[in-house]
Amino acid sequence: MSTTDWSLSATEVLSRVGDALDDGRNDVLATVIDVEGSAYRRPGAKMLIRPDDTAGSITAGCLEDEVARVGAAVRESGEPRIETYDLTGGDDALWGHGMGCNGVITVLLEPVDERYRPVVEAVAAHEPVAVATVVGGAGTIGERAWYRPDGGFTGELDDRVREALAEPAAELLGDGGADVVEVETDDGPVEVFVDGIDVPPHLVVLGSGPDVVPVVDLAKRVDFRVSVVSFRGARASRDRFPGADAVLSSSPADLGNDLSFDDETYVVVMTHNFVDDGLALETLLDTRVPYVGLMGPRERFEELREEFDDEVSMTGEDVERVHTPIGLDLGGDSPYEVAYSIVGEVLAVANGRSSGHLSVRAGPIHDRRDLDAGPAPE
Repeated sequence: MSTTDWSLSATEVLSRVGDALDDGRNDVLATVIDVEGSAYRRPGAKMLIRPDDTAGSITAGCLEDEVARVGAAVRESGEPRIETYDLTGGDDALWGHGMGCNGVITVLLEPVDERYRPVVEAVAAHEPVAVATVVGGAGTIGERAWYRPDGGFTGELDDRVREALAEPAAELLGDGGADVVEVETDDGPVEVFVDGIDVPPHLVVLGSGPDVVPVVDLAKRVDFRVSVVSFRGARASRDRFPGADAVLSSSPADLGNDLSFDDETYVVVMTHNFVDDGLALETLLDTRVPYVGLMGPRERFEELREEFDDEVSMTGEDVERVHTPIGLDLGGDSPYEVAYSIVGEVLAVANGRSSGHLSVRAGPIHDRRDLDAGPAPE
């Protein structure tokens, strides 16, 4: 397993699942479905197990080889399987020795087949989808249904179970969460893993200079969809920014026509052009974007506001959306240090975090859930 394949984003892992379906490969998908205590990854983390290697990760590397070994058995049997690994080190169990996660991790391993095609297609189309898979109780492990906000559930699960899962699925899909939900049925409780696969947030980078390249690179690695917009048409080349999802030429006034801006879109302004920055800011403040990162010192921003006072009328709420100087205070000035600073700030805003030190954060690092679907409707 290469480091690059281990660190793939969730979207890229699901893209590789699509490749496996297209190529008719007999791959196995491992998904974390439950965590007790602490762990490197949370429910929903995925790893694709291929005959000769793996793609993606479910831990910091503690279990990947063992899970790949179990995956080979799943490939051979063609049957899904659930494995639980105790990394707490509380006894002499194999997994307790030298592991730093201090948690209990439960993993679903299943052969990749055409029943995963709707998920792959939704991800490729940038559409949200929740995957509901039976993992225990009175149901058959591996039975599955898919939930879409505009169409409800389709798939193999009983209609009453789907109805009971609709509200938890909508909640999990709303923030890309995942959890095991128990549904009471006439045959007994059914445990269903509901995996909310939301559309990756969209990062728009305005600029086409060499400093944009590391920002695109890092943003793609943390699963942003990235569009690069050049205000100089000759630089709007995919060859300059091969990692970007889209590269286009536009003008500050035409941004709203060439791209869609919503509350899941984050914008980084790196044009290094005073006039372009002011005109772009005027356009962006008329959209719902929650974050506009503006390159340059604070004094430059104040000068820009004065220069464009008639065109750029900023409320207090607008001022809170504009982050300048852009980025976190990491202290570096090399191209990648600056890019880490910028992408780190955007990631914190997208995740609703303040970007402080984890060492002073009270409570768990990751948010915890406690969902209950209740009984299935009669």
